[in-house]
Amino acid sequence: MSIAVLIWGPPAWLSLGVLLGCAFCYFWMRFQQQKWQQDKTSLLRQAADEARNLLSSASEQAERKAEETESKARRSIELLEQELERRNNRLDQRESLVNDQLAGFVQQEKMLHSQQQTLQESQQALARQQEELNLLCNRRQEELENISQLTEPEARRILLQEAEQASMKEAHEADRRIMEKAKMEAEAKARKIISLAIQRFAGEHTFDSTTSTVALTGDELKGRIIGREGRNIRAFESATGVTVLIDDTPGAVVLSAFDPVRREIAREAMSRLIEDGRIHPSRIEEVVHKVEAEIDETVIRLGEEALHRTGLPPVHPEVIKTLGRLHFRSSFSQNVLNHSVEVAHLTGLMATELGLNAVEAKKAGLFHDLGKAIKHDMEGSHAIIGADFLRIHGEKDPVVNAVAAHHDEVEHLSPLGILVSAADAISASRPGARSENMTTYLQRLQQLEDIGTSFEGVEKCFAFQAGREVRVVVSPSIVSDEQAYELCRKIARKIEDDLQYPGQIRITVIRETRCIEFAK
Repeated sequence: MSIAVLIWGPPAWLSLGVLLGCAFCYFWMRFQQQKWQQDKTSLLRQAADEARNLLSSASEQAERKAEETESKARRSIELLEQELERRNNRLDQRESLVNDQLAGFVQQEKMLHSQQQTLQESQQALARQQEELNLLCNRRQEELENISQLTEPEARRILLQEAEQASMKEAHEADRRIMEKAKMEAEAKARKIISLAIQRFAGEHTFDSTTSTVALTGDELKGRIIGREGRNIRAFESATGVTVLIDDTPGAVVLSAFDPVRREIAREAMSRLIEDGRIHPSRIEEVVHKVEAEIDETVIRLGEEALHRTGLPPVHPEVIKTLGRLHFRSSFSQNVLNHSVEVAHLTGLMATELGLNAVEAKKAGLFHDLGKAIKHDMEGSHAIIGADFLRIHGEKDPVVNAVAAHHDEVEHLSPLGILVSAADAISASRPGARSENMTTYLQRLQQLEDIGTSFEGVEKCFAFQAGREVRVVVSPSIVSDEQAYELCRKIARKIEDDLQYPGQIRITVIRETRCIEFAK
């Protein structure tokens, strides 16, 4: 019993459970192994089916690709064959063209060969003719030597002497013409330089253009103006910079100075002193300083009015002040400021017609004589000085160049300078511009024409361009070329001796010979 219990006790049951579990696991694994074998077989079968399908589709695609490649190859071969055929055709055409050209070259070579033979024959004939010509020339030279009793060197020497004499005559005539032209130009330039220098230089000048007369209510005022021992007149001259001339002229005192602004200050100050009656050194200085301040304001006002009259925008104050000083200057009795305004209008009108900048043209015309108002401390012509002054105060280059070039002293860089020159000549030359009425103007033109027709051989004489040019037409049968130059000089000298005129007058003598014949 005890043994049975020992055997069949708890350890026995445990061993039995382990055995049963191992058996279950064994059979479960066998079952799973069989199932895995079945699954493996089915998977292998599916893979084989898929491989067969892939092989069949790949073979079909390969066959299709092979067929497509073959068709493309056939098409490419056909295209290549067609291109090759076309090239063969072109080669055949070129070969035929080359053959034709070769045939033409051969024909040209034959022609050139024949022409060369003809040329050689012509050269041989020309050489024979040259030899014959040389023989004839030698024979003619011998005959001429026999007739003239001169050898060839002697005849050549005589011919050279005659040619030398003719050349010397022409050279003398040319030299005479050049000298005459140089003298005329030098005289004109000298007059121009001197007149401009006199106008700008504050020195002694002619009495009419440098003096002002102040009327007196009585001759007793002359003594008061002079003062005790001349102190009043000395104080006045020191304060104004002008010369006071008191002579026997009744009821007048003359103020002399070249600077027109100073002369105007002195005239106004003298008039106020005479009106006030108090004339002594301190009062003179007070009145002169007051008048100077008023004149400065007047100068600025006149410059601004000139800008307003021409319709120009504001410019630098120094330019306005210098422009206003032109009101007190005159050129051939013509007010320079009014002349400048007129030139500005003319230049602007011409610039508008030509499609140029009208504002710049008006500025160039208005400022063209600005250098005349600048003191003589700066050397140079008024055109150059005015241009430098405008450049310093910010004017544009076209305006500056037009002012500098309006007397052709520098090169024209734009048409404005030419327009200013033309407007300046028009303003200065028109009737009435320089205190000359229409009757005097026409009379001067008639005098010019009468002087031209007074010489022998003159057929017609015309004065135009406001009397600045005279053209004389002479008879070619009476006046020769050499006499024409002499006649031109005589007319110029007679005009200088008999007439008074501003600027210069150009004289042109025209000699024309016309030969007419009819072919029948």
